[in-house]
Amino acid sequence: MQTIEDFVHKYCLENTPLAFGVSGGADSLASILIFHEIFPNHPIVALTVDHGLRPSSATEAHYVAEIMRKYGIPHHILLWEGDKPVSAIEEKAREARYNLLINWCLDNSIHHLVLAHHLFDQAETFLMRLQRGSGIYGLSSMNETTLRDNITLLRPFLNTHPNTFRDFLTQRNIEWVEDESNQCTDFLRVKMRKFLPVLEKETGISPEKICYAIRNIQNSKFFVEETAQHLINTKIHKWCSSGYSVDFTEYLSWHKELKFFILNSLIKELGELDYPPAADTVLDLIQKFDNNLTDKMTLGGCIILKADLKLWIIKEYRKINHTYSTNLWDEYIQKNPEVRGVYIPSPLKISLLCEK
Repeated sequence: MQTIEDFVHKYCLENTPLAFGVSGGADSLASILIFHEIFPNHPIVALTVDHGLRPSSATEAHYVAEIMRKYGIPHHILLWEGDKPVSAIEEKAREARYNLLINWCLDNSIHHLVLAHHLFDQAETFLMRLQRGSGIYGLSSMNETTLRDNITLLRPFLNTHPNTFRDFLTQRNIEWVEDESNQCTDFLRVKMRKFLPVLEKETGISPEKICYAIRNIQNSKFFVEETAQHLINTKIHKWCSSGYSVDFTEYLSWHKELKFFILNSLIKELGELDYPPAADTVLDLIQKFDNNLTDKMTLGGCIILKADLKLWIIKEYRKINHTYSTNLWDEYIQKNPEVRGVYIPSPLKISLLCEK
């Protein structure tokens, strides 16, 4: 079982300033105190989002502030201001929370944000992805590290049973906040959380066994990612920050999983997306190009087209109302003589001109 000490050493985090998302629930509250107890001199800061979705949210945030003050841990409350959603509340609240936490880190030059996701969170994520029919990428669930908006999200407790957090706090006479939404079965995650004990009792499939399976799936995913990255580095031409191109015959020779990962990655990058496009949309794109059902599609802020025996993935500038002019392109060629005589589709010319 990986410990927090192993995690810090694995990712070379010694003395690296860390921000912790701390809601006041047992998991996040215990996670920062466990870390502080093991690494008392490590530079850390606690961030609490006051979401305003419950009348008690401000009180809970100030309670966290009191606990942090007691342990000498710097703490900041981040307010979610403005109108609150009336539908898809869980998803929108999570996105708002991430945005507030990440923006604070960016503003304060802290590049690592610790989240308290644990064993059961990982198992719940797996079941939610399974319910949606996800493939290897979805079923691999949460990674220990994820880069988002130049902030590295760290999840050092993915192998930790939630009882560990509660036992830690109970032994130190520290109370925690019980989130009322954790009992609301309108949310799919809560349904999965309540289903886990039933699943284990009736079938023997425990959260631990689910997470063991996840680690096996992640190993397969990492192999695909490494192979795909090698192809991106060696077989795909990058056009500054505007697009990519690859010989269509080369593209057709790739396994479907590699096509999926590569297109996902390039579209996410060029489209400047927080998350890759929905899996079914990428699979539809692959199916249509592989079977000559289309020569052009748009997805995730990108234009994907087949031209000059190549597959092109190009950043789309939807707000540009004009096409490139010959004079502008001639000026570009003078500054970039390597593109003289090279076939470049019009959308890529526009993107290159907008980039300069």
